[in-house]
Amino acid sequence: MEILWVLIALLMIGFVVVPFMRRRRGMIEQVHPGHPDAADPANYGFVRQEELDIRMPGPDQDLLDVLDLVQRTQDYKAASQLLAGTEADGEQRWQRVQAFAGAASLELQQRPGGVSESPGGQWLRVWRTEQPKDAGGAAVHAEFLVQQAWRTATPGTDEFRIIMEEAKSACGEAALLAPGDPIPYIVELSVARGLAYSRPEFEQLWLKILDRAPSHMGAHLAALHYWCEKWHGSRQLAYEFAEAAAARAPQGSLLAAMPLFAVFEHLPEVNLVSGFYQSEVVTKAIHGALYAVHAARPGDPMLAHVRHLLMFFLVRGERWAEAMDQLIHVDGHIGALPWTLSPDPAAEFAVYRALAVAGYEANGGSPATLPH
Repeated sequence: MEILWVLIALLMIGFVVVPFMRRRRGMIEQVHPGHPDAADPANYGFVRQEELDIRMPGPDQDLLDVLDLVQRTQDYKAASQLLAGTEADGEQRWQRVQAFAGAASLELQQRPGGVSESPGGQWLRVWRTEQPKDAGGAAVHAEFLVQQAWRTATPGTDEFRIIMEEAKSACGEAALLAPGDPIPYIVELSVARGLAYSRPEFEQLWLKILDRAPSHMGAHLAALHYWCEKWHGSRQLAYEFAEAAAARAPQGSLLAAMPLFAVFEHLPEVNLVSGFYQSEVVTKAIHGALYAVHAARPGDPMLAHVRHLLMFFLVRGERWAEAMDQLIHVDGHIGALPWTLSPDPAAEFAVYRALAVAGYEANGGSPATLPH
C-alpha cells in the first residue's frame, strides 16, 4: 500500500504544481492557467487547500468547539459533558472518543514535557485522576494508549507490546464502568490487531460488540483490519467479512459499503491504470457503496467516510459526474480514508478534487450543471 501511494504521488506531482487539468483521449494532462479549457475548483465554491480541515471526515461543530475549549484551557470538563450527552452506542460517540484521544496524543507528541514545561495532553491525565469512574474518560484514555502505541512504537517491539498491554487493561476498566457500551470493545479491536489475538480470541471480542451494537459501521471498519492480508487474515477472509456485513445490513445502514473498504485495503501495489478501477469486483463494490449512501440517513456520522472513499474510486474509474456528486457533500472536511494515509492529506485530496473537476468539465459539465 505504501508503494502505491508513493507512485501516485510521483504521478500526480505535476497536478499539485499546476492544478489545472483536462481529459483528452482517455488521458489526464496538464493545462496551463488561463487556457480556455482550464478547470478551476474555485469556480465551484470549494474550500481552499490550506483551509481544508483534516481533523474529521465531516462537520461536528459541537466537537470542534469543545476541542478548542479543552486545548485552550486544559480543562477536561467540557469533553466529559459532551461525551455524557452523546448516544452511547452510536457512531458519533466513537468518533468523538477518537478525536479527544487523538488530540491528547498529538499534544503529547508536540510537547513531551520537561523540566520547565508540563507535557501536552495533561487534561486527560487530570480527567482520569479526578473522575476515575467516568466511563467517557476511561474510553478516551484507552483509545489514547492505542494511538500512542501506533504513533510512537514499532509493532512487534517490546515497547509496542507494553503500551498495547496497558491499553488492553484500560479497555477492561472502561468496559466495567459501562457494561452496555460497545466503545471499550471497539477500542480493543485495535489492540487485538496489534497483539495478534488468535482467531477464537478475536471472534469472542467481536461477539461482545455484536451483542451491543450489531450495525456499528466504525466497529466493522476496525474489525476489517484484523482480517486483512497485511495483518492476520487474507484477501478472501476480508472480502467474506465485508460481504457478510453488507448482506445483513439493515435498511438505511452504511454496512452495504463494507466491500469497497475491503477492496481498498487490498489494492494492488503498482496498479495505476484505470482499467482495474472499472473491473467487475470494483464496480460491484462501488455500486454497493452508492446504494448505501443513497439509503443512509442524511445525518449519519459515517456517511462522510463512505463518500470520501467513493470519491477516490470514482475518480480513478473516470466516473467524473458521480465523483463530483460525492465531492460537493464532503468538501471542507477531509479527515478520512484515503487522504489520511498521505503525509499531506490536504494536498492529496486537492489532487483528486482537481481531477474530478477537470474530468467533469471535459465531458461537458460546469458549475451551472452541477446539482446541489
